[in-house]
Amino acid sequence: MKSLWDDRVAGQFETPLGRRAYTSRLLGQSDDLVLHGGGNTSVKDAAANIFAEPEEILYVKGSGHDLRTIGENGFAPTRLAHLKRLAELDTLSDTDMMRELKCSLTNPQAPAPSVEAILHALIPHKYVDHTHADAVVTISNTVGGEEKIRAIYGEHVLVLPYVMPGFILARQVFKAAQSVNWQECRAIILLHHGVFTFADDARESYENMIEIVTIAEDYIASHVDTAGSAGSLAPVPALEFARARKQVGLLRGGGVVGRFLANDLASLENMEDCSRRGPLTPDHVLHTKRIPMVLTGEHQADAERFAAEYRDYFSRHAQSGLTCLDVAPRWAVWKGRGVATFAPNGKRLEVCTDIVDHTARAIWQGEKLGGWQALPEKDIFELEYWELEQAKLGKSAKASEFEGRVAVVTGAASGIGRATAEMLIDEGACVIGLDIDSSVTALSASPLYLGLVVDLTTTSAVRKAFSEGVLHFGGVDILFSNAGSFPPGSYLEQTTDAQWSGVLSVNLDSHFRVLREAIPYLREGFDSAVVINASKNAIAPGPGVGAYSVAKAALTQLARVAAMELAADGVRVNVLHPDAVFDTAIWTDDMLKARADKYGLSIEDYKRRNLLKTEIASVDVARAVLALLSKSFGKSTGLQLTIDGGNERTI
Repeated sequence: MKSLWDDRVAGQFETPLGRRAYTSRLLGQSDDLVLHGGGNTSVKDAAANIFAEPEEILYVKGSGHDLRTIGENGFAPTRLAHLKRLAELDTLSDTDMMRELKCSLTNPQAPAPSVEAILHALIPHKYVDHTHADAVVTISNTVGGEEKIRAIYGEHVLVLPYVMPGFILARQVFKAAQSVNWQECRAIILLHHGVFTFADDARESYENMIEIVTIAEDYIASHVDTAGSAGSLAPVPALEFARARKQVGLLRGGGVVGRFLANDLASLENMEDCSRRGPLTPDHVLHTKRIPMVLTGEHQADAERFAAEYRDYFSRHAQSGLTCLDVAPRWAVWKGRGVATFAPNGKRLEVCTDIVDHTARAIWQGEKLGGWQALPEKDIFELEYWELEQAKLGKSAKASEFEGRVAVVTGAASGIGRATAEMLIDEGACVIGLDIDSSVTALSASPLYLGLVVDLTTTSAVRKAFSEGVLHFGGVDILFSNAGSFPPGSYLEQTTDAQWSGVLSVNLDSHFRVLREAIPYLREGFDSAVVINASKNAIAPGPGVGAYSVAKAALTQLARVAAMELAADGVRVNVLHPDAVFDTAIWTDDMLKARADKYGLSIEDYKRRNLLKTEIASVDVARAVLALLSKSFGKSTGLQLTIDGGNERTI
């Protein structure tokens, strides 16, 4: 691991807190040190209080802030003397501790202090850095791990056994600190948990962390052949993964999203055993649960077996007053194939997947180092059912009905498709955007989005896109079949065979291919629904657009047939007939002017040439799409809805 310190950048920060934020961001750039809000850092400084008296302040990372992006306002200013006195108490519940940490703030508007604030206060150095470094924790999670750690680092690193984070950990360090020579101590390693480094200089504290972790990485590299074998794993059919995801969602009581990864862990002969000995660090249990589900291909039985195991685990360790969490797995292993992750929404899926990826690598390395050996399950249970976590139950905001659902949107690069994809993402759905235009890949940087360049007129390309999308997000619950093109005007007698077949290929045949590939996944989905984007021309055709009007009329008929065929599976199929949506790619400035001139109207009047005298935009159609996909239309299938401001011919 290399130091990322840059003198030119560091020179921009003149205050201790500024340098603290800078080196915190350096730590946050490495996933091998911290993941998704993990780790914490602090700096001690003096500040004048309201009475103009100097007061020692500990600026510690605030709850909810990420080291990757943290700024000076992400640190909680706490009174150092108050925190030190708390450490002298014999007992303190974590709930009371969090209250006292908030009371120690010099600014009540600041973020809540890290749960490790007292521990940071006890270390008598200006800067303190704490990470969950993969390499160090991996070594400690092996048979004889403590002995390995002590042999690697020697007497100048304080090695402490695992205890619960919070006040118990602070008391452990408080007692140990009585006999520590802080001038010679280079770091504290908490077995199964992480690393603390410290110094009176920001760069020194940061680079101490880099050095400590590099020593562990070098040890692993010298004992483990890091050449993986993921390339030898058998592929997983996307439909099988969708079926597994469905069973996980049924356990949870609602939609979930999932991801399947080829991972070296699946190549281990004893994968089922070693993967279920416990997580990389107890903190991860909040995202992954203690152990994964074992996939065998019998998806319902696999899910039921995991649920029974989880209930037994809860019964073994639960005390009165605890509420059992949902019994659905957060990740799974499939021998010879790979690992899977599951989460209630796309953001949580990203977090879970990253943690599982690191965990799987650590288990694989741990086995090579003499055998993976995590903490006993009782220790993991205590963290999973920590009083601070139980207090959060029921306090989370109500989720959107689209969270946990996966949507496929065709023609997603622009116009109505883009507006719908963006609106679905905003509502919490995971979206697979398909388009022949390569800009579809850049539609959104959200972890809830995957853009794929696809020629929808080719069956193999459509099939491949669905497979890739399902392995990335777990399934398909929503299909907005939208892609199409509006051809140049042509009367029937002037329409060539190539023009006719080309228009039908894009505006009819491609929808059929997409729908055909989607149906098996929709049957395994949650609240599955299809919206077909047809056209006013399906109801009220006009001269000069015969091929387009026929294609859209046939597309409407296709949707009607699909509504009848899929109703027994609970899949709803409804149709939209938009008209005159002028912010789409088919309406060029020249075309718009030509059409307005034809009717002797200004462009603005032409845009409002409907009964309501209103202009229709892509976002208006997108709102209608989401309405049809929502519970508001949960009892409707085979419906045809116009979005045109009112048209006498369609009325």
